[in-house]
Amino acid sequence: MAQKEVQLDRETFSCSICLDLLKDPVTIPCGHSYCMNCITTHFDEEDRKGIHSCPQCRKTFTPKPVLEKNTMLAALVEQLKKTGLQAAPADHCYAGPEDVACDFCTGRKLKAIKSCSFCLASYCEKHLQPHYDAAPLKKHKLVAPSKKLQENICSRHDEVMKIFCRTDQQSICYLCLMDEHKGHETVPAAAERTEKQKELEVRRLNIQQRIQEREKDVKLLQQEVEAINGSADKAVEDSEKMFTELIRLIQKRSSDVKQQVRSQQETEVSRVKELQEKLEQEIAELKRKDGELEQLSHTEDHNQFLHNYPSLSALSESTHSSSINIRPLRYFEDVTAAVSETRDKLQDILREEWTNISLTVTEVDVLLSPTEPKTRAEFLKCSCEITLDPNTANTHLLLSDGNRKVTFMMFKQSYYHRDKFTECYQVLSRESLTGRCYWEVEWRGGAVRIAVAYKNISRTGMGNECLFGNNNRSWALYCDTNRYIFLHNDVQTVLSGPRSSRVGVYLDHRAGILSFYSVSETMTLLHRVQTTFTQPLYAGLWTWKDGATAELIQFK
Repeated sequence: MAQKEVQLDRETFSCSICLDLLKDPVTIPCGHSYCMNCITTHFDEEDRKGIHSCPQCRKTFTPKPVLEKNTMLAALVEQLKKTGLQAAPADHCYAGPEDVACDFCTGRKLKAIKSCSFCLASYCEKHLQPHYDAAPLKKHKLVAPSKKLQENICSRHDEVMKIFCRTDQQSICYLCLMDEHKGHETVPAAAERTEKQKELEVRRLNIQQRIQEREKDVKLLQQEVEAINGSADKAVEDSEKMFTELIRLIQKRSSDVKQQVRSQQETEVSRVKELQEKLEQEIAELKRKDGELEQLSHTEDHNQFLHNYPSLSALSESTHSSSINIRPLRYFEDVTAAVSETRDKLQDILREEWTNISLTVTEVDVLLSPTEPKTRAEFLKCSCEITLDPNTANTHLLLSDGNRKVTFMMFKQSYYHRDKFTECYQVLSRESLTGRCYWEVEWRGGAVRIAVAYKNISRTGMGNECLFGNNNRSWALYCDTNRYIFLHNDVQTVLSGPRSSRVGVYLDHRAGILSFYSVSETMTLLHRVQTTFTQPLYAGLWTWKDGATAELIQFK
């Protein structure tokens, strides 16, 4: 009880800011006392707010209190120091819910700084001292504070477990050796720890090596990110400059055309107005002459008429043609037509070249390429909607079902377009393919070629330069009821695989992968191509025999 009273006195004369005995104590208006330096620092931090408060009761003061040393409190603190009493331990020295508490402290327990694996108890600094001073206790093994000391006690025999059973891979006590672990392979726990420590160090070494390797990889990836960002920034800057130059050139040509048209306009208008003025002068002269003749014609005196008639001046010859030939009212329409033609050519160039630019952007090298799908569900995640382009379809091919189905017909259709295949019974897709794509084709009757091709494949005639698979601009799988044949650049490869009316096509344009699959209840790889695609690809279908069909499947 006396100890508790002394503890209370220590807390009473401690500063609540530094948790130590008061130094140069001062008392503020609310009655609480602090070290001079502690409360001064506290008030200085509050100066910018303009309001000062007590750290304990939060009472505010305006203006800031004048601090004077409390001489009586200072004398009491000095007396406490002389009697050997020290300040109360700071709150952070006491054990909290998550801390290991000293097993020997009474009342409010201090944090343990060590646990003894022999005593199976934990100690604060004060109660640990005998383990440093007493010879028998010096042999005990001190470890970091632990709440799990009781786990070292055998639940059956209430003895310390100092043995490890390798047979059952668990710690046991010496009594367990005579019971259920009799005859098992056992070693001292310390010896097993030594072995496991060696294994642990090897594992740590492997982990550290992997960490170093991964850190190198991370550094390389960071360098790659910086390189990508730098290259992208430069590409954007350079392309903006070039497009700005292109826009400036177009604006310059627009200004030149405008200036030339206006100059020619001024010249032509001036010429026409000059001619107009001369004609108007001639009209005025003719009207004057006509007036004189009219006046003479009304003279009643014959002698006067005859006398004045010779004095009339002769009519001068016109300096202009008797008729003005006006050209059709087109004038500068030819200029408009020429500019329009230039615009159309430029649009065509931009449209064609934009695909190449877009493809170049998407083919930027990457360190890690996505793996090829393994299951149909994974393939379907890469599925893309593809439709057929009527402008490319041969006249014997009829498109239906939203331009996804093609049917061969013996009679020709009359529709003509310059992009059509004139002789080969085939058609290209409307969409270009440049990324990862998957699609399936269902075919019936006759034979079919399921292909991919560059847009610039020849469209005229029926030679190898046009037919899917017979040139270096297309890759095709030929299917009929008896066989599969892969074709590229007029080289045929006979394939084996289960017959199916449905074929799956997987394309990874960037990786240069093209795969064909027989699709039924399972997917079977028929052929895989590894190459480099230099242009965007288009899906293609070729079919032959009246009524034969091939359809691009639409996935829901």
